[in-house]
Amino acid sequence: MAKASAILQVKWLAKIAEVLISAISAIVFLFFDFLDVVMCIFYRSADEFLEGKASSCYCTRISEEEENKKQKSCVDGDGAGAGEGEIDYPRGNEYFSETLHGRRNFFRNAMRGFAGIALLWPRKWWAGDEKKLLVKNNNGNRWSDCGCEACTECVVANGSSSNPRRLHFVVKEPRRGSLGDNKKKEPQNIIFLHGFLSSSSFWTETVFPNLSETTEQNYRLFAVDLLGFGRSPKPRDCFYTLKDHVEAIENSLISTYQLNSFHIVAHSMGCVIALALAAKYSKTVKSVVLIAPPYFSSEGENASLTALEKLAARRIWPPLLFGSSFMSWYEHLGRFVCFIICRNHNTWESILKLVTWKRDLHFLVLDLTRHTHHSAWHTMHNVICGGAKLMDRYLEILRMDEVKMKVIQGSRDQVVPLECSSNMKLKVPNAEVNIIENADHNSVILGREKDFTRDLECVWKSVFCSN
Repeated sequence: MAKASAILQVKWLAKIAEVLISAISAIVFLFFDFLDVVMCIFYRSADEFLEGKASSCYCTRISEEEENKKQKSCVDGDGAGAGEGEIDYPRGNEYFSETLHGRRNFFRNAMRGFAGIALLWPRKWWAGDEKKLLVKNNNGNRWSDCGCEACTECVVANGSSSNPRRLHFVVKEPRRGSLGDNKKKEPQNIIFLHGFLSSSSFWTETVFPNLSETTEQNYRLFAVDLLGFGRSPKPRDCFYTLKDHVEAIENSLISTYQLNSFHIVAHSMGCVIALALAAKYSKTVKSVVLIAPPYFSSEGENASLTALEKLAARRIWPPLLFGSSFMSWYEHLGRFVCFIICRNHNTWESILKLVTWKRDLHFLVLDLTRHTHHSAWHTMHNVICGGAKLMDRYLEILRMDEVKMKVIQGSRDQVVPLECSSNMKLKVPNAEVNIIENADHNSVILGREKDFTRDLECVWKSVFCSN
């Protein structure tokens, strides 16, 4: 009896806590709604004063006809082509996320209802015409972005920066003269794609140092800085759609190194790009390993908004969810955070070194600021949210072509719901799903680097043996 009473008491406390969290969340995010409107006006004024042109934003819900017209002018009408004849990139607005304009804001919606609001907030400020953003200094940083060498350099494989869409990447070649008895044997290629607010360091610091001797002899590894992150270019005339990311990888890696076959390993956001790339090259990709993939069904008309609600629900608890929702729902508040942290990252890094008495900071700390608000905002919405509309299509192609797929996720992942992995298994029954107990979104790799690397090598070896 006492045990049943205790259980009942715990349930009541949980319900009370849920009600309190929901109530406080509503109040906090209502305040953020107001603050984002204020910051919108501030940044437009500041941009016009400092750059000579007020930049555009997504503070309006425009009609579907206007949206199609706007986005078709930004997307190559002929598409990106169909690599190996497997998949055509859709035209129009299919690569743009509805979450760019569809995020609700109480005060912004209310203000549009007043006839005289144009006196305070002229339509030209919130018309959503992104072309204004491209008029001046296309590939340069905003005044609110960092302009240091580490953030603006465009290092590519051949040492040239003439192509603003060529990515930076780290190549680990097989040991010289160690490809076994057959000296003409071609190494197998592995492409690593990192997650949100990360870089190639995520792989060079975890997987690369823990490779077995056999792997080092027979595999060539590419760790990529995705467009807009790390040391890769961060152009302002780019909306960082899946198409943009895939084309950047094609031009920088696949074409340059003439990769006739390759494996893909991706974490978190990189999984969406990995699936797009794998689907386009489904006849040549050997295997796909996805770690904590943010997968949501493409069914329904609001797949992008559903993904946003799942990954960034407007709640103050848990803290990781609160941070995600703050940065994903509020364009101008997010830019303010980037202005304070990213623009001044050298100062913050110096302070951290002084406080921690360390000469070298952890690579995750350094990677966190290596982006612009423009690149991070658009990648979040057009890749993670917008990609939700296309994921089922990609998975169906990989299922039909019987591409080997493995999904790995931590049982305590608070960033990507655990249901994502199980739902992916339902979509691709042949996919292997491995849930790591007591691991979260990052510790599914960090802290178990050797075990994780062995898992990868088993996948690559199984493909090699089957061939």
